[in-house]
Amino acid sequence: MTIVEERQLVARLLGGEQGATQSLAEHLRRFGPAPSIDRRHAEVLAGEVERAGLTGRGGAGFPAFRKWSTIASSRRRPIVAVNAMEGEPASAKDQLLLAYAPHLVLDGAEAVAGALGASAIALCLPDDRPGLVAHLEERLAERARTRSAVPVEIYQLPARYVAGEETALVSALEGGSSLPAFRADKTVPLRLGRATVLVHNTETLAHVALIARYGAVWFRGVGDPEAPGTCLVSLSGDLAAPGVVEVETGTPLRRILEAGRPNEPVQAVLLGGYGGSWLPESALETPYAPGPLRRLGAVMGAGVLVAVSTSGCGIRETERVVRYLASESAGQCGPCLFGLPALAEDLGRLASGKADRGLVERLERRLGEVDGRGACRHPDGAVRLVRSALITFAPDVSAHLRGAPCAGAHRPTAMVLPPVADWRRQVG
Repeated sequence: MTIVEERQLVARLLGGEQGATQSLAEHLRRFGPAPSIDRRHAEVLAGEVERAGLTGRGGAGFPAFRKWSTIASSRRRPIVAVNAMEGEPASAKDQLLLAYAPHLVLDGAEAVAGALGASAIALCLPDDRPGLVAHLEERLAERARTRSAVPVEIYQLPARYVAGEETALVSALEGGSSLPAFRADKTVPLRLGRATVLVHNTETLAHVALIARYGAVWFRGVGDPEAPGTCLVSLSGDLAAPGVVEVETGTPLRRILEAGRPNEPVQAVLLGGYGGSWLPESALETPYAPGPLRRLGAVMGAGVLVAVSTSGCGIRETERVVRYLASESAGQCGPCLFGLPALAEDLGRLASGKADRGLVERLERRLGEVDGRGACRHPDGAVRLVRSALITFAPDVSAHLRGAPCAGAHRPTAMVLPPVADWRRQVG
């Protein structure tokens, strides 16, 4: 199959035979050589990325090119940080992309680094994946033998939920604690020592590599007009075939879910990650794109879709996630330190059918006290999750309040949940 034909496929990032890593030679046969990019091409590359409409795939959905403008004006050579931390337990897309198509990610990082005149690329990985580290060291050795590039160094940072937040990542790179910091003005560049730092998600950089090769018109050839291209979605929950799929933006949620082969009829899906939103089965015809989802109070977020079947209990699943989020809090502010455990306790009583008369009112009050008051957005995600659960599972909420919890409340979880542990002592 020729490169031109492959460029017409939806599976742009994950096309071809999966299950084996592409060598550099195989990568070049498929995509052709990456264009050589330096500061002379900065405006051209930024313009193509802007016209392509590429948004960040790490969760915030911020236009990729806008991040560069605050860095490009700096007199000092910046550092490009590849954010492959993937602290979201239900996400596997970044790990898969680095395992299967690492050279595409590295091409994108080099393109951005060259355009900005960066001094180095920091490849940031969680410290619980030594096999992935060894794999990437081999891929970097391949590139070193065949081409010159901006120096790339691998950093293994704490494998925690909040460690991928930009300020936490940069703090860890500087040798500090892997904890988020309050950042009132996000247009002010992050700094590592005296150098500015540009942080991009793994998938975002892979798309940049393709845009640098084929251009904005090609990128916009598939997907939703307002948020074009393809995206990776991690499927989990009550599915026979969980995994990662690549889809055009704008694909109906039901079609994406069908790729995971639901075990039973689906009651609801969790969208965007553990700080995302529940949507009922009736919303599954919604296109997977920012605009349509926003109208339902949901976001694409970290590219996660978790299915809960009709035999599950959405209230119990929400409680389990909030309890996990509370355990992963940085413990730096009251909304996380006290608010999240309190929300989990209230949800636990509700799920067990042991709610007192004022539980829902108390829960709503606590949600208001937590929302928007944290040092970072970690508690805001938990609030969004709980509020959407109270709406999506409203009939179950009423039954649980009457002391008649559903049978699914005692069922094993459908969520991907690491062991709960208080890790603050390790990073203080």
